[in-house]
Amino acid sequence: MNTAWEIHVLEYARIASYPAAGVVYGMFEEKPSLFPFSFVVARSDAGIVLCDCGFMNEGRSAELIRKFGVDSWVSPVALLGEIGISRNDVTAVFISHAHYDHMGSIAQFPGAHIYLQKQELLSWIEALALPPRYGFLTEAIDPASIVSAIASSVEHRLTLLEGDADDVLPGIHVRLVPGHTMGHQIILLDSAVGRYAVSGDCIYSMRNLTGEGCDHQHRRYMPLGNGVGSVWDQLKSFDRLEAAVAGDLDRIIILHDQRRWPNFEKIKEVDGHGIYRVA
Repeated sequence: MNTAWEIHVLEYARIASYPAAGVVYGMFEEKPSLFPFSFVVARSDAGIVLCDCGFMNEGRSAELIRKFGVDSWVSPVALLGEIGISRNDVTAVFISHAHYDHMGSIAQFPGAHIYLQKQELLSWIEALALPPRYGFLTEAIDPASIVSAIASSVEHRLTLLEGDADDVLPGIHVRLVPGHTMGHQIILLDSAVGRYAVSGDCIYSMRNLTGEGCDHQHRRYMPLGNGVGSVWDQLKSFDRLEAAVAGDLDRIIILHDQRRWPNFEKIKEVDGHGIYRVA
């Protein structure tokens, strides 16, 4: 029998005024809007699992907070405490991709097993080794989180996945969806009311999937505002994301959802940052 996971979205940071063209390619004339940051917690009798883990306001991540204009932040560890979870309770962390806002607090969970695509980790090691003129590729990377992932392998706490995998843990599956980064993955969670997909940065907004107000039959995918992989891969990955939820877009948990998760129940707010129950 499959494990049914209880799922929450935790919003831990935001940029109050983020350029629309950074979300959907080509939207240069649209006004800036809110850009939230979040991660997902899944709980069951099998353990407590994070899907991405946010960043801490220290070291390289603190520099990136200033660089990208993050103007509101709550510690992901403190947010977990709001739903009764300590850092030592976390048994596993699935990382969609290695950008600082998705992997930056990985060292805060020293007992957790880490699941990451092999292609993702190795591509960033290669990119970090390139000459400084390639710096655009790694401007959203905190090297300390890469080092933490490698260090976890010494403790046998790292699994490098190679492509799609079902039941990595009971009721948790992954799909390789390159485009935003070279080894990006989405995480699929089976709940008591069906399967949900944690998007990572496969999409930033539902508008990446739905385009500009067209009906479903005539809509056109709109690429992300930024990424280091190819647009070709991005659009094919959008298709894979839709297929993973059998076309039910309400089953996609968008970590940078500018609408702030209208389909989910808001159960708590911490310094203006919401905690939402998905299932």
